Amino acid sequence: MAAAIFARRVKNQHKLWGWAASHLRILPRPLLSSPSPSPSPLFSPRPRVECLLPSPRSATLTSYFSSAADTKAGQDEGRGSAGDRRDGGGGEEEARDLGRASASCWIDVHLPRSARPYARLARLDKPIGTWLLAWPCFWSITLAASPGALPDVKLLTLFGCGALLLRGAGCTINDLLDRDIDLQVERTRSRPIASGLLSPSQGICFLGMQLLLGLGILLQLNNYSQILGASSLLLVFSYPLMKRFTFWPQAYLGLTFNWGALLGWSAVKGSLDLPVVLPLYFSGVFWTLVYDTIYAHQDKEDDLKVGVKSTALRFGDMSKEWFSGFGVVCISSLALCGYNADIGWPYYAFLTAASGQLAWQIATVNLASHTDCCNKFVSNKWFGALIFGGILFGRLAA
Repeated sequence: MAAAIFARRVKNQHKLWGWAASHLRILPRPLLSSPSPSPSPLFSPRPRVECLLPSPRSATLTSYFSSAADTKAGQDEGRGSAGDRRDGGGGEEEARDLGRASASCWIDVHLPRSARPYARLARLDKPIGTWLLAWPCFWSITLAASPGALPDVKLLTLFGCGALLLRGAGCTINDLLDRDIDLQVERTRSRPIASGLLSPSQGICFLGMQLLLGLGILLQLNNYSQILGASSLLLVFSYPLMKRFTFWPQAYLGLTFNWGALLGWSAVKGSLDLPVVLPLYFSGVFWTLVYDTIYAHQDKEDDLKVGVKSTALRFGDMSKEWFSGFGVVCISSLALCGYNADIGWPYYAFLTAASGQLAWQIATVNLASHTDCCNKFVSNKWFGALIFGGILFGRLAA
């Protein structure tokens, strides 16, 4: 009886070790070692339970291969972010946020895809040019108002729309004539015509539409103003060529951009009062020489390579000295204009503030920094607003 029981136990031990040997064969060798080896498996102690668990090293390897598999899966699903692998779904929201941030402006959000190149061609995404063109018009219309009266709102609206259209037309002409140059300049190579988004024939058709709409606005003015306004087209069409022939294209731009100082007065009065409007006009020309030379400093390296000219290249390290001289002439001309127009004292208070804004630009601009040049250029909308406020309150107080 005892012999039978012993034989059954031996048989069971053989079965147990046969199973263990077949399942533990793949584990690291140290896990199969026993505290005291025995000549016969019959009398070997039972293996500890810990030997069936993965070792720290095997756990590390498992973790490595698991994370590698997760990474590959994330790549296969479209280069998912760490957030996708970590909590699932959070990466999609991050991607949507990045998509919203990548939309450079309202044009990409609100306009149909087919209209976007035309909007960029007209620089609708950069309204500063429209403001700089509109301010001299607004100054002149407000200056021509009767003492104690507000300016004509209809005329302000018409000239605002005209500034938008004429600025867009000027940019279209510029891009058509300069498409080969724009390709060689870092800041301009992505413009619609230079980059091929629009063909030159499409640009010409768009230009025709802009000029036709502008003509509709011009025909609502008096006859004197219609002739005066039409005469500005010679400046508009010839300005883009000036950088090829002279170091003073910014002065030519000043003559073009400030034509509204003459046109606004004539739209109200039907004629020109030269002692008032000429100082106003030339103050705008010298103002333009300041802000557009600051702007031109962004492209001076590319301009040298391409072979075009600008006041930024002409003035070089003496630019701030030139700016100071232009600023003095600008402010003096504005003071003379106010004196000849017999405007009230608030005008001079605003003029003092505008002088400070212009002096701040000149003193603090870093001409070696593209970003700072752009920021100072854009800040000129506040100079224009200060002069407009001075004329408005000066007229009301007169």
